[in-house]
Amino acid sequence: MSRRAYRGVALAALIFLVVQVGALALVPTFFEQGYQTVEDPSDPTNSLLYIGAIIVMTAFMLAAFKYDLDQLIRLVIVFTSGLLAWYVFAALVPSGLVAIGLSVGVAVALLVYPEWYVIDTAGALIGAGAAALFGISFGLLPAIVLLSVLAVYDAISVYKTKHMLDLAEGVMDLRIPVVLVIPTTLSYSILDDEFARDANEVGDGENATDGGEPAETADANTETETANDANDDAEDSESGERDAFFIGLGDAVMPTVMVASGAFFSEAPSLGVGALPALNLPALLAMVGTFAGFSGLMWAVMKGRAHAGLPLLNGGAIGGYLVGSVVAGVPLVSALGLAPYL
Repeated sequence: MSRRAYRGVALAALIFLVVQVGALALVPTFFEQGYQTVEDPSDPTNSLLYIGAIIVMTAFMLAAFKYDLDQLIRLVIVFTSGLLAWYVFAALVPSGLVAIGLSVGVAVALLVYPEWYVIDTAGALIGAGAAALFGISFGLLPAIVLLSVLAVYDAISVYKTKHMLDLAEGVMDLRIPVVLVIPTTLSYSILDDEFARDANEVGDGENATDGGEPAETADANTETETANDANDDAEDSESGERDAFFIGLGDAVMPTVMVASGAFFSEAPSLGVGALPALNLPALLAMVGTFAGFSGLMWAVMKGRAHAGLPLLNGGAIGGYLVGSVVAGVPLVSALGLAPYL
């Protein structure tokens, strides 16, 4: 990979890490504040209901794009982003008014100036909040079921039915934190980007990763780059290298649900990390497994085509979690959440 590609992969990895560490930090506070969304977190039917909701929401968004209701989708996503931001800020700041003000600020920023760093910052914030909410609401078995089914659904929707590619075509121009924008050049601006409506150039807006072609050539004279970087960028642009690639926010959130669920529900002892009291060995190795899957995914993305992200990411998270459970001395039946049924 070129220097530009390495920069992009490093930024994507950093965002994934922020989402995972943020979710782990939020788990105890979210539980104490009563944010658990279901009465029985161990019930695996919770996962099926959520999967059904994803399918319904996907169908709704596709219909909205078909009938030119793009701005309705944008408003719904921005409102949801502000709501999730409020959950996070309410857990972090003592003043309710300040939390409301900050969450409104997130929504307004997304509406007024949705530059890539605004989208990514909002995405990392709400991604950590969403993963923590799901992590304390989905027990071990429901979390494993959720991630497994979504991985299969993601692969089918990207490689076979391709309806997630159609969804991506609709969300790209909306510039909302459904996708994380990963620039490979410091001069890139998503506000100046015009996205081609080509299914071969975009990835899944929710749960797949885009390896599409660049829509804009990097500015080799930008003041924020060194002369060498500028020359590298110019050469890369001439060779057809992309200026940015895109990763669905769901790719960061879903494996983190396993991390958060493992930290909250596993009987493995805490590792005693000060700022992350919920962190245990199963959760830690779920993080390691996620980044193992992430490495494979980035290798595939750099080949230049759209790929389903969840098979690798969720598979890595589940596999890492199970290895961590065994190493921590947790019986496999308990790690899988099957003990109450046996």
